[in-house]
Amino acid sequence: MSVTPHPILLVTPVWNDSARLKAFGESLAVALAASPLPVRWIIADDGSNPAEHPRLIQLQNAFAQVFPAVQVHFAAAHHGKGAVIREAWALAPDADWLAFVDADGSVTAEGMLELVGRALADGSSVLGIRKRTATTRVVESPWRGLAHRGFLLAARLLLGLQCADPQCGAKILKASDYRRIANRLSENGLAFDSELLTALRRDGARWSEIPVNWIQKKGGKVHPLRDAWGMLAALLRIRKQPR
Repeated sequence: MSVTPHPILLVTPVWNDSARLKAFGESLAVALAASPLPVRWIIADDGSNPAEHPRLIQLQNAFAQVFPAVQVHFAAAHHGKGAVIREAWALAPDADWLAFVDADGSVTAEGMLELVGRALADGSSVLGIRKRTATTRVVESPWRGLAHRGFLLAARLLLGLQCADPQCGAKILKASDYRRIANRLSENGLAFDSELLTALRRDGARWSEIPVNWIQKKGGKVHPLRDAWGMLAALLRIRKQPR
């Protein structure tokens, strides 16, 4: 019996997020089924409440009716988005590309697959970025926009990170680039993206930044005022890491 290769591993991290995953997951399953891209999709649960487990299994079964190459991975405990993405990526040591997309649907399924297609065409990593252009729109609250700009400035000043939007939840990386720096990564929370990109840049990796439609959804886990100091402390930790 032959095994179909899945050189693209796409991870959707969730934490008590089955309600939001339902709508986005349905659209992602349809988009993946219609795409010729050889994708394996993992819904990576970051230690959610046990009541979420049967809900996620039920969702997986529903999605699999449309796109069979989907599974749920349950982390043993809640450590953060970065931790569960790294854990899920490690499940596919032979993948050529490693990607993740947030479960809230701020970036659409079609938008994510466009990024994947662009990465494969260019042969390099691709980051989605929130940027208003003639063909893309960004919808976010004033507080979210202010926090985004403040974090971007801090990342540039503290890390020298030249990226228009390190925190956008839609990325696809060359697996070979990631694996060279994977053992240097330790940030488990929201600063995972900044640590990842800083390590990649220090290692000489390159990427393209592609504007995407981004619409803020209700029920998000990010709270700008509450999380600001923790994010700043994380940037300072990243800055101290050996080059």
